[in-house]
Amino acid sequence: MEDTAALQFRYKSGALGTMAVSMLTYPKNLEGSITILGENGTVKIGGKAVNKIEYWEFADNHSDDKEINNYSYETSSIYGFGHFLYYQNMIDSLKGLDTPACNGDEGLKSLEIIVGSYLSAKNSETVYFPL
Repeated sequence: MEDTAALQFRYKSGALGTMAVSMLTYPKNLEGSITILGENGTVKIGGKAVNKIEYWEFADNHSDDKEINNYSYETSSIYGFGHFLYYQNMIDSLKGLDTPACNGDEGLKSLEIIVGSYLSAKNSETVYFPL
């Protein structure tokens, strides 16, 4: 299937990460989600457009914890509402009215993971970052 990947990461700290990605699910995109499992807490953000805090629990409470559900929102689009805000920021940045939410160097980090994934699959070997 096109646009499908299963990745494993080992960070410099020794932490492990996995990523499973598919852009082609039948009969439509089901959801996007990010789950972080940590020594002292667990978070899952999911929903149709990664728009819902589904789980948020930590060993230590923080004063902001009670606010976390205010960040979930309803949407009928798998793209949510983030694209418009990103495009507005980009236009305002080009006009000198704002600073970029994501600069070129940060954007290249995502691209580097994609290129590294292709290299690892092509050569059947571990890839180290930065490339």
